Amino acid sequence: MKRPVLIVLLLALAVPCLAFGQAQTAPPPKPGPEIERLGFLVGTWKTESTSSASMITWEWFVGGFGLVGREEGTGPGGKYSYLRVMTFDPNEKVYTHYMMTSLGPGGALAKGTVAGNTWHWEWDGTVSGKPAKYRFTVVEVSPTANTTKVERSVAGGPWTVTAEGKGTKVK
Repeated sequence: MKRPVLIVLLLALAVPCLAFGQAQTAPPPKPGPEIERLGFLVGTWKTESTSSASMITWEWFVGGFGLVGREEGTGPGGKYSYLRVMTFDPNEKVYTHYMMTSLGPGGALAKGTVAGNTWHWEWDGTVSGKPAKYRFTVVEVSPTANTTKVERSVAGGPWTVTAEGKGTKVK
C-alpha cells in the first residue's frame, strides 16, 4: 500500500521537472539590427583629442546584446580609467551608454541615437557644483576611423565645445 503512494508522489514531482526542463530548451533570442549596429566599435581604438589621449577596447558581452569597453588614458587630471557598457533600449528606442571612471565616485548614463554615420549622445553632469548638460558627437569616417566632438552647457548657459578629436582602430 505504501508503494503506490510513493510512485504517485514521485510522478507528481517528476512531471513538473520534466516540463520545466523542456521549457528551457527554447533557443535564446537573437540581437536585432540596433544591437548589431554597435559592432563598428568592437576592437581596440586609439583616441586623441584636444584634452586627452587614450586606448579603449570594446568587446561583445556574453549573449551579444551589448558591448563592454575598458579605457585607459591621460587627460588634464592625469591618468584615468573608464569602464563602459553600451546597449540598445527597445522601450525608449535609444542606445544607452553607462560610464564609470577611476577619477571619482558615481558614473554617468548617456542616451544616444544614430542617423547614417553620425552618433549623438547626451547626458547630465556637474561642473564646479553647477548642473551641466553634455553632448558627444561621433562621426564614422570609415570602418577604422572616426571624429568626435564634446560640447557642454553649464547651468543653462550657451553650448561650448570642450574637446574635438579622432579615433583610429588599431586592431
